[in-house]
Amino acid sequence: MIAKVYSAIPQGYDGRIVEVEGDSNRGLPCFNIVGMANKTISESRERVRAALANSGFDFPMRKVTISLAPAELSKDGSHLDLPIALAILVLSEQLLPQNIAHMLFVGELALDGQIRPVRGIINIIETAKKSGYTAIFLPRDNLQQASLIKGITIYGVTNLLELFLHLKGQIQIKSAPPNVVKNKLTDDKQTYPTLDDIYGQNIAKRALAIAIAGHHNLLLTGPPGTGKSLLAQAASNLLPAPTPEEQVEIAKIHSLSNTSNHNYQQRPFRTPHHTASRSSIIGGGAHSQPGEISLAHHGILFLDEIPEYSRDVIESLRQPLENGTITISRTHQHVTYPANFTLIATMNPCPCGYFGDPDHTCKCTLTQLQNYQKRLSGPIRDRIDLTACVNRIDTDNLLPSTNNIVKNTKIDNHGSSTHSVVKNNIIDAIQRQFQHYGAGRYNASLSSTEITQKLRIHPQARQLLNEAAKHYALSIRSYFKTIKVAQTIADLEGVTEIGIEHISEALSFRESQIEH
Repeated sequence: MIAKVYSAIPQGYDGRIVEVEGDSNRGLPCFNIVGMANKTISESRERVRAALANSGFDFPMRKVTISLAPAELSKDGSHLDLPIALAILVLSEQLLPQNIAHMLFVGELALDGQIRPVRGIINIIETAKKSGYTAIFLPRDNLQQASLIKGITIYGVTNLLELFLHLKGQIQIKSAPPNVVKNKLTDDKQTYPTLDDIYGQNIAKRALAIAIAGHHNLLLTGPPGTGKSLLAQAASNLLPAPTPEEQVEIAKIHSLSNTSNHNYQQRPFRTPHHTASRSSIIGGGAHSQPGEISLAHHGILFLDEIPEYSRDVIESLRQPLENGTITISRTHQHVTYPANFTLIATMNPCPCGYFGDPDHTCKCTLTQLQNYQKRLSGPIRDRIDLTACVNRIDTDNLLPSTNNIVKNTKIDNHGSSTHSVVKNNIIDAIQRQFQHYGAGRYNASLSSTEITQKLRIHPQARQLLNEAAKHYALSIRSYFKTIKVAQTIADLEGVTEIGIEHISEALSFRESQIEH
């Protein structure tokens, strides 16, 4: 007798349908799994056997062979535990083939028959939907992410016995309506400061608002202790909520990693340490897992003191900064993950941090200074849209007297804090971009052709840009990036044409790069 149960597994950023075939014949009782199964799946024999026994089912005393097709597809993870158990139930005639027809099953089995969550659930559901399946049974703990996908009936199952009784028609498991399951996930990030918590640094704050509004990359430079890291962290509170489509993509990429508890209703803010390995930041490893740059998709990647990261890591950022994707190539697998993030990086002017500081003497030699600056190569600098200097603040103004506290409170005429005003301006600017280019499109993603066709530039602004490009020998990439930054500045002001003042401000944020 042959039993067939259908399942799916994540493969890179996509998924593949797997046909679980079961066969039982006369012979010495044994249980074999074939079809490019790794150790995790091979170990499922013991999990499935124990789960069936502890759920009150009989295991057939025959030679049982489970084949996972297609055989040439390498299979990893515990996703196939549940369909393997169902195949055995059909082989032993405890279930009928028609009980599982046109359905897809996925889940890890505990020894007591409980069904545990699996990674990559968004990939699995999308694959099932594309393949024409109308119903999928998955672990109940995966419902929070699964509810994001529309157009397919999703059942959350707690244990093997509950699923069996549902398939036999003895109980009814209610399907989960899409986008109705309450998101109980908690965001694991700490509470970050707002712009109101940062004294002064108006130029850097302005650059931060422009970077977030247009998804531009930002580099903050200055001596230590001036608030560079604080400014970068404040960016987390300026991020608008992701669109429904972006929520699905955020949940999808995080469900493939060990960070599946990320709240997909908030944009990610990733802060890898400079000692992190290349594969943990870029992605890779034995199973080509997504790295920090992909986990920052639709959010911010914060690299504090970027020259301290290995040169290999920094140079690997070229492709994602340009295309918004990263391709991981291995001997038997090529995987492309999305990596459309906003880079916010900080750096000191020199190894000791005090080059150009009027209050401290720099102790670095010329060679040390040059080597430090070279850690950030020209191609990487060219991909950074804005550079802002964060200078030291006079300590006399850091702690206002009691009589001046009210005067120094950052409240505008409408009773809103400066942070709230800036965030509202950012949201308005983003909406203008969505209306102009379509949902999910930002100024930073415009091609040179789209800039020519969709953006209006005043003749005097165009003339100023051309003169600056010749004087500073701007690259073609820097030329178009200046236009895109200027358009974001115009969007923040609510105007439709790029003026000379917008080009001037955009150029001012490239001066530090021009000097290098």
